[in-house]
Formats: sequence, C-alpha cells, structure tokens
Amino acid sequence: MTWVKFQHKWSSGDSPDVLLGRIQDAHNNGFKVLLSITGAQTYPSAGSIDYAGYVNFLRGVAAHGPDAIEVWNEMNIDFEWPAGEISPTSYVNNMLAPAYNAIKAANGNVMVISGALAPTGFDNGTNAWADDRYIRGMAAAGGANYMDCVGVHHNAGATSPNATSGHPAGSHYSWYFRPTMDLYYNAFGGSRPVCFTELGYLSGEGFNKLPANFSWAGGTSVNEHAQWLGEAVQLARSSGKARLVIIYNVDFTQYDENGDPQAGYAIIRPGGSCPACSQLRAAMGG
Repeated sequence: MTWVKFQHKWSSGDSPDVLLGRIQDAHNNGFKVLLSITGAQTYPSAGSIDYAGYVNFLRGVAAHGPDAIEVWNEMNIDFEWPAGEISPTSYVNNMLAPAYNAIKAANGNVMVISGALAPTGFDNGTNAWADDRYIRGMAAAGGANYMDCVGVHHNAGATSPNATSGHPAGSHYSWYFRPTMDLYYNAFGGSRPVCFTELGYLSGEGFNKLPANFSWAGGTSVNEHAQWLGEAVQLARSSGKARLVIIYNVDFTQYDENGDPQAGYAIIRPGGSCPACSQLRAAMGG
C-alpha cells in the first residue's frame, strides 16, 4: 500500500494549516496522501455552502503539498448537500471548476479527484439524485475539464467483484464492482480514470449482528471479505480504467448494531488478524 486517505470536515474559517501535520506525517512514513475535504454540517441548510471560502481553503491546503485532493463527498444526497439544491451543473460550476483552478495554481502536482457520489438508485430530484444521472450531468457540464480522476465509492458489494448478478439486495449496478467502475469510466468517454476513494466489503463475522440496513451483507464471511478486496484491486489494476484504490477501512473499531458498522469493513478484524493483508499484497504484486 502506498496511499493513505484522511477526511477533513471543513467549516468556514478553518485554516489550511490544520492539515499540514497529516500531510507531513504521511510523507514521513513513506505514503502518498489523499485529502478528502467535505463539509462539516450534515443535512446542510439551503444556501449554506460558502463556495469561495471552501475554494480558498483548498488553495491553501494544496500549497502544503498533498498528493491528491477529493473535492467534497457524496454531493448527490441531502446528507452532504442542501436538499433542493442538488445539481451536477452547480457542483461543477460553483465548486469543482474553481477548486481545480485554485489547486493547480497553488501546486500543479496535486491530483484533483471529483467528489465520489453516494451509490444509489433513489432519485426524487430534491433529497437525492441517482448517481448514474448525476455523473452524466457532471459530464454534460464539462466536469472532465476540472478533474484528473473521477471519484467513486463501492462499499455495498456482497458478491465477487467479477459478478454482475446474485447480490441479495437486487440487480442495481451499484451493488456490483465491475458495472460501477464501467459506469463512471464511460460517463466521461474514458477520458479520465476512476479513483476509488472508498472500496470496502462488509462482514459481520465476529460481531453480534448486522444493522438492519446492512442485512445484505449477512452471508459475507471474513474470508470472502478478504478475497473480494484482493480481487477488486487486481481487477482495477488490470482494467486500465483505475488510477487509485483506497481500502475502506484499515482498523476502525466502532460497530453500531443499530447504525454504522464501520469495524465490519476493517481489514484488521477483532482479535487483530488481517486475512485481507495477504490478498492485497498478492494483488499488488508484492
């Protein structure tokens, strides 16, 4: 593994210096560093995003020398973007384009990654846009001109990355690795590679129970979790479509049976074992 990712939940008035220590620590330990910078407020209110302040923050962060910056996160759902204002055209024109120009002016070596969308088929035009409609809208708005890589999340798989059917939750492409990768790559005509800023497989093995909203992972063993991570990385590498894969996650310990089972995604399992480590090492040719 050569990359590490940190997420910063930005608020107006934050100093770019708040991330300097993380950049330096990553580099001092031999890692390239991806900074995913999103908003601090969940379910933000209408008109609450300070675009100019955010862009200025990214300009300052870029000057500190990170290797990549992801511009926001899951902006197709109202958990991360104001309800009623979700719009790929607005994202490109008001955030991505000015952020790209500011980052490149400060440090042309920083890779700019578009914010990865929430994989979802739900779309009511107000609280959420399906990610396929949103990514097509980004392409139509000229988004390819303001990114080096297309951000992607895949964290709800329950089949081999090579599978295109058989997921307990259904047939929607977002449940499957390869169709998801192809969708995002093809949205921009193959002009930009994809960057998986979250790739994870959930296994509840070793925990009491899975949260109800994650019941689709009920049949996934730790061995499958490990095997599929390795297969996904190998598939991404051999596809010629992916530039970066960030594993979600390494060693999170929080496991909420009624909410977010973060530790169920961790490659370091309860007790300290890491079945995925050998799989990932092999996938990386090490």
